[in-house]
Amino acid sequence: MERVYLGEVREHLNEEILVQGFVENYRNSSAMAFIVMKDITGKLQITIEKEKLPEVTAAIEPLTGDSVISVIGTVYESEYVKLNGLEMIPKEIRIESVAAALPIQREEIPATKKRPGVPKSGIDDRLDYRWIDLRTDKNQFLFKLQTEVTRAMRDFVLDRNFIELHTPKLIGTASESGSEVFAVDYFDRKAYLAQSPQFYKQMAMAAGMDRYFEVGPVFRAEKSFTAKHATEFTCFDVEFSYIQSFQDVMDFEAELLTNMLQKVSDKYGEQCKELFGMEIVVPTLPFPQVSLADLYKGLEEDFGFTVPDSEKGDLTTEAERLSYEWVKKHYNHEFLFITDYSAEKRAFYHMRDENGVPQGYDLVWRGVEITTGAQREHRYEVLKKQAEEKGLGEDVKFYLEFFKYGCPPHGGFGLGIDRLTMLLTGLHINEAEFLFRSPKRLTP
Repeated sequence: MERVYLGEVREHLNEEILVQGFVENYRNSSAMAFIVMKDITGKLQITIEKEKLPEVTAAIEPLTGDSVISVIGTVYESEYVKLNGLEMIPKEIRIESVAAALPIQREEIPATKKRPGVPKSGIDDRLDYRWIDLRTDKNQFLFKLQTEVTRAMRDFVLDRNFIELHTPKLIGTASESGSEVFAVDYFDRKAYLAQSPQFYKQMAMAAGMDRYFEVGPVFRAEKSFTAKHATEFTCFDVEFSYIQSFQDVMDFEAELLTNMLQKVSDKYGEQCKELFGMEIVVPTLPFPQVSLADLYKGLEEDFGFTVPDSEKGDLTTEAERLSYEWVKKHYNHEFLFITDYSAEKRAFYHMRDENGVPQGYDLVWRGVEITTGAQREHRYEVLKKQAEEKGLGEDVKFYLEFFKYGCPPHGGFGLGIDRLTMLLTGLHINEAEFLFRSPKRLTP
């Protein structure tokens, strides 16, 4: 018999069907037993009259919460059942797996007059038993939401003739950017885990691929302990050729994000608000845009916020946070493109204008940077000079070869999927990822 998902049982009323899932709740009295079964699509009450169903009654004797069961029975509508007005009368129940007592408390149990409350387990304990914590409605919805985020962006680029590639995560040089990298033993030499697919997505442009995207892991060996940093996360990378300027890259990203948020809002907006208290706001186009110098000027005028001149070439963490207040005040918008960073603070492969200003940007959403994008320098001699200025000439020699034999003008960006999920739900990054990695966490 083929399994029916619990979210679809209403389509099979008065039929004998097979359902399978976890036991979310189990009440067992002398005459009756009630099981609330849960799978990834929904829940169903299973009602057992013990006198009428002695074999089923015997079968469920070892049952515990979070055990896994298979049930063959018939689903009926019932005005007495609060859970969706449906109940299943079982013909057969098979216990697939008996669960031991859970080592964590997934949700807080409020106190009553008869019993004290039970606090929710701390985040470290819940991360230690992540697979158990993920069984909650809230956590499972989180990854349905994340799936829709990725699907919407993937569909957007596929509809625009992008090619999906899968670049290596083991690379031969550590000198991709200012971030720290993880070194690994690679036979007789050192290799490094890629901080991004940057070098290889540009190689794809030199190969004439024209439009590239990738969804894959990236690694950052940064000892950061913030609500938004992880040592491994998933990135949605985009690169495309024959652009006129980095404005083309910004326009494309704004359209991509607007389209994605519209689709995510249409499908999951109500649930996101109900479960996380977060409204999915579909932005208007174009996104606001400001130079870094003008942003610092605006932050000083509006909030009295200043930084030393030595820090004005880059966006500080506090300025990043305050930029949300600034863009809401002046544009009533959640997104802000920030341009004109110091060349010292940008990667060597960013194109620069005649004044030496990098032709790139950061995109900040709700006060958190989600993208660094740019037009890349595709001219071999210029790129070689910029690499040498940062002391990287030999380290990136293989990369420079990509541009020696012809390469179109191009640009692109990367979006952290986990950070987007974090901002959509208001969570810490450690709960927005399926399995969180930090300087102190490498398991499960």
